Amino acid sequence: MVDVAAQEKKPAQIAKSNDWLKFIQANIRDYVLLIALLAIMIFFQFTTNGTLFMPVNMTNIILQNSYIVIMALGMLLIIVAGHIDLSVGSVSGFIGAMSAVLIVQMKLDPLLSAVACIGLGGLIGASQGYFVAYHKIPAFIVTLAGMLIYKGLALAVLGGASVGPFPKEFQLLSSGYVPDLFAFSIGDKPFNLLAMLIGIAVTGLLIWGNLKERANQKKHDLAEEPEAIFWGRNLLIAAGFLGFTYLMASYKGLPNVLIVMFALIALFMFMTTSTTFGRRVYALGGNLKAAKLSGINTERMNFWIFTIMGMLSGLAGLIFAARLNVATPKAGLGFELDVIAACFIGGAATTGGVGKVIGAVIGAFIMGVMNNGMSIMGIGIDWQQVIKGAVLLLAVFMDNYYKQKQG
Repeated sequence: MVDVAAQEKKPAQIAKSNDWLKFIQANIRDYVLLIALLAIMIFFQFTTNGTLFMPVNMTNIILQNSYIVIMALGMLLIIVAGHIDLSVGSVSGFIGAMSAVLIVQMKLDPLLSAVACIGLGGLIGASQGYFVAYHKIPAFIVTLAGMLIYKGLALAVLGGASVGPFPKEFQLLSSGYVPDLFAFSIGDKPFNLLAMLIGIAVTGLLIWGNLKERANQKKHDLAEEPEAIFWGRNLLIAAGFLGFTYLMASYKGLPNVLIVMFALIALFMFMTTSTTFGRRVYALGGNLKAAKLSGINTERMNFWIFTIMGMLSGLAGLIFAARLNVATPKAGLGFELDVIAACFIGGAATTGGVGKVIGAVIGAFIMGVMNNGMSIMGIGIDWQQVIKGAVLLLAVFMDNYYKQKQG
């Protein structure tokens, strides 16, 4: 006898497997990126004999890479719009030098000085954006000139010497932690309960937002992600966030710079996915002529993305200076390479028009975890540079490979 029910199930099962295959193929770059980060972390956890996931080391990874992540957010907009900014390292070093002059030498208020320095970073970005947008000078040339100018100005402002230390209020920007309101401990070790509660709240908000978006997609028959992948992804997000928060809470809690970084990531994710400004940035890199014909003021858009990049470079310079507790002429050296690499490893296209905020953040942490893990293992800086260069080349190669395969 022929099993009619079994025969009826087969087309449904085939359709289901096809849905999975199509969705994975369409989003393969995102999944490969996340899997790569997890694989790198697991690899270094074993090769460093468990040092990588120690709370103190996880905190160090956050502090060491916060300014790279912050600048990668702005660099993503620049790259998506079809440009590049080589000056971000020099601008951050110059702003750090200016903060030392204002706070240490002139004894001005740290908060007002920090605001002024971020504003100065915005002006620097605006000046570069002006030449790119309104005089059509390639961004590569404008920012290469900026790299040389602000590297020289940082040296001149500091007089070739390091200036510090900074007052404690300024150091809190990088070395401070969200205070614990509860005297709580697990056994004989203090545990930052407020940090854990914040982590639970953030995780809950993320899951709630994903569920709300999923319900809205279903309502309009736009839900492409298979149910199992959706729930698996959200369970991994919850486990990752709660596990990370537990590690932070068992040490000193959440660093102030982590709160700043998360706030900026959330802001840029909203900007790039849910605002007209974000859609126009992608239109610039996707097809400049079409963007102009559709009525987008491309000059103004280019001007503003460089202004935003300048402000973020200024903030990164302040964080780096606060972390070192001194401004040095060599501050910011090579930052632009790590920032650009983070964006390209995170899936940004070299031709513009493609890239995600979360991809740039993951790319930055891939670089950061590799730096940290290789340093713990005692690998020399020479071979660290070789390995990082190889990873960048592999990431861009894979990106082009999947583009050609899909196209």
